[in-house]
Amino acid sequence: MAATDFDQRDFDPTEVAYIPTTGVRKLFETPLILATPETVKGYGEIVEVPEKHRIEIVRWPAQGWRPVDANSGDQGGVTEGLFEFWWKGDTLYARNNAVGDSYLFAWSQYPEEAATTGPARPRERVMIWRANYHPDGGQLFFPMDGQSFVVPLALPGDDVTPEKFVAFRCDGGKGLYIHPNIWHGAVVPLDDRARFIDRQGRVHARVSVDFAKEFGGYLSIPLRSAE
Repeated sequence: MAATDFDQRDFDPTEVAYIPTTGVRKLFETPLILATPETVKGYGEIVEVPEKHRIEIVRWPAQGWRPVDANSGDQGGVTEGLFEFWWKGDTLYARNNAVGDSYLFAWSQYPEEAATTGPARPRERVMIWRANYHPDGGQLFFPMDGQSFVVPLALPGDDVTPEKFVAFRCDGGKGLYIHPNIWHGAVVPLDDRARFIDRQGRVHARVSVDFAKEFGGYLSIPLRSAE
C-alpha cells in the first residue's frame, strides 16, 4: 500500500487527544541539523532494522524506601502499530494506531490563517504547539515508504524551554529511536502523507509541555535541507 492510499474516513478532528492552544504570534526558531549516529547521541539512535531494535522499558518507580521487587515493574512490554501522518491544507494530522490516539500536531501557517481541509498546500516551515516525553519507555519511528522527516528533541528535565529544542532531519530509508524521558515534538513528514512503524512502551505515559500556553509561542522549524 502506497503512503497516499491509507484512509482517514474514520478520523474525527474534534476527537483529538489534545485540543491545541492557539492565539499567540511568537515563534521560537528551532535549529535544524541532519540526524546521524553522532548528532543524535544522548537523544536516541538511528534505526536501520526496526525489527531488531531494542525498546527500553523503565521499571516502575518505588513509592517509598522499599524497593520494587526484582523481575517486576517493567513487564508491561511493547506495543506496535502504524503511526499515520497527513497534511490537509496547512494542518498536520496524525493517528497512532499502536495506542489508539489521534492528533492535530502542527500547522505551516499561524492557525488562525491555516486551512484545515482540502489538498495539502506547499509549506516552508512547521509550527508545533506542544511536545512530550515518555517516562515509561522509549519510542521508535521508522518510515515504511522511505520518506524523510523532521522531529524536534530536547534532553530530559521538566524545566524545559523552547530554546532547548533541536530539530533533526532524518533522511529516507532510516528511522529514529528516542530514549525514555527525551522530549519530542511531532514527527513531521516532508511528504504530504507518510506511514511509520511505531514501537513503544505499552504503558504510554506522557508528560507534556504546551509552548503556546507556557511560553506564548510555537516552535518554528524550517522544512529544508539540514546543516
